[in-house]
Amino acid sequence: MKRLFTFIICVLSLQIVKADNVEPAPCMAEIVQQDTNVLLPAVQTPVSVYQNNIFKRRLDSVQQEVPLDYNGYVQAYIDNYTRRKDEMGRMMGLSRYYFPIYEKAFKEAGIPDEIKYLSIVESALNPNAISRVGAAGPWQFMSETAKIYGLSMTDYVDERRDPVQASNAAAAYLKDAYQQFGDWLLAIASYNCGKSNVLHALEQTGTHDFWSIRELLPAETRGYVPAFIAINYVMKYHKYHYIVPQTGNLAIVTDTVMVNKFVSLNRVAQALGMPLKDICTLNPSYRQQLVNGTAAVPRKIVIPKIENDRAAILRKAIADISAPIPVLRPIQYIAIAPPPEPVKPAMPVQQVMVAGKLVTPTTHTTKRGETLSGIASQYGVKVEDLMRWNKSLGSNTTLPLMPGLTVNIGQG
Repeated sequence: MKRLFTFIICVLSLQIVKADNVEPAPCMAEIVQQDTNVLLPAVQTPVSVYQNNIFKRRLDSVQQEVPLDYNGYVQAYIDNYTRRKDEMGRMMGLSRYYFPIYEKAFKEAGIPDEIKYLSIVESALNPNAISRVGAAGPWQFMSETAKIYGLSMTDYVDERRDPVQASNAAAAYLKDAYQQFGDWLLAIASYNCGKSNVLHALEQTGTHDFWSIRELLPAETRGYVPAFIAINYVMKYHKYHYIVPQTGNLAIVTDTVMVNKFVSLNRVAQALGMPLKDICTLNPSYRQQLVNGTAAVPRKIVIPKIENDRAAILRKAIADISAPIPVLRPIQYIAIAPPPEPVKPAMPVQQVMVAGKLVTPTTHTTKRGETLSGIASQYGVKVEDLMRWNKSLGSNTTLPLMPGLTVNIGQG
């Protein structure tokens, strides 16, 4: 009995020693919050690496090429993110649009697919995110690094904000970093703090893994890799934490139109019958909401996918609103190009009979479902006259017109 008691005391002592050696979670002072929507929060609740082994098993089960290590730092971020259900649900909704773009770029460059989740930590999938130090876009490129990886930044365009261009550049950077370090977690750490910081920490310690050099890295980077691993967990196991993907108005299926002239996104939005903010969301790289296409360098406009029978009509509408190339203006150029000055008629405008009264010619802005015959009936004019005043609208009087078109009433 005495021997049994002595054995129990020894076992309890070992458990106490293990508890005392638990790695603490990072404190609030160790993580710097950027002034963007990046999901790199301060966490301060200590979590034992020996608790919640279900999380470790889950991470092990989804691990592919990138190590998804589990420890107290990772658990603290998992706890933080799983409490932010609405925010995580919004990320999942946005990912339906952005992740296919990332996956294509990463597959072509040979980058592990799971690194796409890093963009959530970087920018919360916000192409317009700007950090306090000037990093921009969904992959948060600094200007000098962006130039090295082929991203253009001018008065008109900032390709750091283009999801396609920025993803290709991020894939190229990560590929270079992995070739240098031979370890994906070190490559990911270098994406946050630079290759030189990681290299210096490795030289100091003589080791070759992130967790061994973590304390020698900048404060933000110490939480950056654990946050990436935690995001992997949340995106895979959101259902277990009652996180529901939110669906927004972001177009999931898109098309591309190339233009070789300057085109205002405001006028594109009008032709498409959609809010300006939505077309800007699909084209975030144009700094002045002006697509600076030229014959030498055509530019793309991303638009929502439409039905085949209307695609030709839409492309013609976008081509027709292309403005002549203006003289380049300084950066203070207004965000939305003003509407063109109305063309003054050579002859005085004659009054026309509308609904039984003589009135000065006017215009009508089309709404969804309206037809030429319906508009003619509304204003009490002949359909033939309406077609004569608006030759660009075609001759089909029953085909619904695109919303947002301007129809002349009485101007020949």
